[in-house]
Amino acid sequence: MKLENLSQVEKLSKFRSSEFLTTSFYLDRDKSRLTKKEISLALKNILHQGRQRIQEANLSKPLKESLSADLDKINAYCAQHILGSSLPGLAVFSCQGERFWQDFDLGSAPRSRLLFDHNPYVKPLSALLDESHRLCVLLVDRREASWFSVHLGEAKPLDRLKSDVPSKVTEGGFEGTESKRIERHVEAHLMEHFKKVAHLTFELFKAQNFDFLLLGCADEHRAELQSHLHPYLKNKIRNGLKLKPGASSDQVLQESNELEKMLKKREEDSLLLKFVSELEKGGLAVSGLRDSLRSLNSGETLVLLLSRDYSAPGRLCPRCRLLYIEEKTCPGCQKPTEAVIDILDEAVELALDKRSGVKHISPSSRLDHYGKVGALLRYKA
Repeated sequence: MKLENLSQVEKLSKFRSSEFLTTSFYLDRDKSRLTKKEISLALKNILHQGRQRIQEANLSKPLKESLSADLDKINAYCAQHILGSSLPGLAVFSCQGERFWQDFDLGSAPRSRLLFDHNPYVKPLSALLDESHRLCVLLVDRREASWFSVHLGEAKPLDRLKSDVPSKVTEGGFEGTESKRIERHVEAHLMEHFKKVAHLTFELFKAQNFDFLLLGCADEHRAELQSHLHPYLKNKIRNGLKLKPGASSDQVLQESNELEKMLKKREEDSLLLKFVSELEKGGLAVSGLRDSLRSLNSGETLVLLLSRDYSAPGRLCPRCRLLYIEEKTCPGCQKPTEAVIDILDEAVELALDKRSGVKHISPSSRLDHYGKVGALLRYKA
């Protein structure tokens, strides 16, 4: 199954076994960088190291048997599917003691890793979705238009339009009268072409609900085209593509990815500017792991910000689902807390559960100076 939306991550994050551990497996299988032999060797090494960890772990026999069965099933699955997909990443979550299994093809390559924990390790999935917008690419010239959907490492053609627009007039009849008449005729056809393009673009937006509209259009036609687009779309337009309507899906994907990286950087810079501004004036923001966890626990968090790949151990209350750094007893219910490998993964899950936003910030950034984690707040308790 392809990872496509946050609801898939939210559903996965709710799985938890009271008796067994869950295996989370991520594999970089980007064939544009790695050979088949390198991918297969990485898989073999990860699973071998995982089996050693199971043998050395202080776990009961049923737990070890469940984890070993996870690795057996992952190995069998990869033997058939590891090289078949064109997508560069794979994520698998397994708890054979509970007969649980979920796999995702990923649109970008994750860091290869294997983790055993109480529930699925979803932070890399959240980061992947955060950095990938749902894009519509519109390429237009005087006679043609083509639309593509770009999301999670794939570009797919959506529609294509050809209009019967006459060529430009270079010269005409007496004192240019005939030339002007023909020119008005050409302009009328061109305007109808752009109206059709605008109408089809809005219909695609209603069906696809894309985040941005990436526009490839000659400068001389851009203003006319944009004047016909629906008002909902005008704030979504991002210019910068140099492609023409006949471009291939591969060309569209390559240029769109480059433009999306620029958009992501601008979005991060804007968010961090707001975060730092709120912090400095004592407003609706907190920084550092302890205060960020506290704001999540209390429901104050509007957007959780964390530096990509930052992780830290912590503790979780299995009853209240509240998060702490070192508290052995939950202050809320006085029940013992459980140690977790990565408290930031639990923070992502809690944020999703509380309908808070999650933004993974590319290092190095200004967030690093504030403990690599922070939060914009809905309110202050």
